[in-house]
Amino acid sequence: MSNPLPLPTMTPRELLECMLGHLGFIFQVEEIQRGEHLILNIQTRDPRRLIGRDGHVLEEMQYLLNRLISGNDDHASRVMLDVEGYRQKEQEHLIERARALADKVLQENSPQTLPPMNAFERFLIHQEFKDHSHIKSRSLEAQGKLKQITLEPRLSK
Repeated sequence: MSNPLPLPTMTPRELLECMLGHLGFIFQVEEIQRGEHLILNIQTRDPRRLIGRDGHVLEEMQYLLNRLISGNDDHASRVMLDVEGYRQKEQEHLIERARALADKVLQENSPQTLPPMNAFERFLIHQEFKDHSHIKSRSLEAQGKLKQITLEPRLSK
């Protein structure tokens, strides 16, 4: 297999701006550094086109951007894309839904399963419950990118 053509040295922001320009978007990109993570937040006249149904277009653009950035370097840091704070709002809603389900776990004393999620969403849920005194989270075995998490009562020791 031959090596791909080398890309000119561009920052993640420049690559994203190039992609969006070629797609005909009018936009502005804001860089947000959170710890080791770089978030590129896009402001545009038509955010729904970039977000897509349930964020699928945004997910695929992020995947493509990260593939371009990393090339053959699997250890390159990943960039997260957002459109007008869409992901931040979605993350907050996800945590709220998980907390409501955790309340149900405690009330009924039985495990509850969340809908399929991508790796980052599962990470957020596991982080939310890692130190919880009464609830633990467990990933279910599954094929593919989307997997489920079960919230269950934490057994007392």
